[in-house]
Amino acid sequence: MLFQTGLRISEALTLTVGHLSRQPGALAIVGKGGKPRLVACPAPLSHRLKAYAFDRGLGPADRLFPVGRKRAWQIIGAAAARAGLGKRVYPHLFRHSGAIERLRQTGNPRALQLHLGHASPLMTMRYLSTLTAEEALRINQAVRFED
Repeated sequence: MLFQTGLRISEALTLTVGHLSRQPGALAIVGKGGKPRLVACPAPLSHRLKAYAFDRGLGPADRLFPVGRKRAWQIIGAAAARAGLGKRVYPHLFRHSGAIERLRQTGNPRALQLHLGHASPLMTMRYLSTLTAEEALRINQAVRFED
């Protein structure tokens, strides 16, 4: 979920069932600094989260993930160990990885800035350095001009 939505771990841990139904394909959250924003949530993920909430009998105000930050880190670390990953995996890594992939696919740093909730474009511009020349070429080739 952190990878697909780009949520910070603190944002994910405060999600309630009510956040899931406000707008199709989006989560209406209150992000860092108390700022509201819409975050894209792919339909398959949204459906899985709704099914999870239904199976557990959660109400609109109930948190989806009633764990703290420390426990979330432990869960992610244990999953990385089970997967045999040799490097340290932490929650924010998913946010960064998802942001890089979103930028690779869209080539749109402004949309990424809004999605991630960055106040400054400079924060988002750091992700541009991860694009290869081939990826930049592919993104630019996808631009369509009227004849």
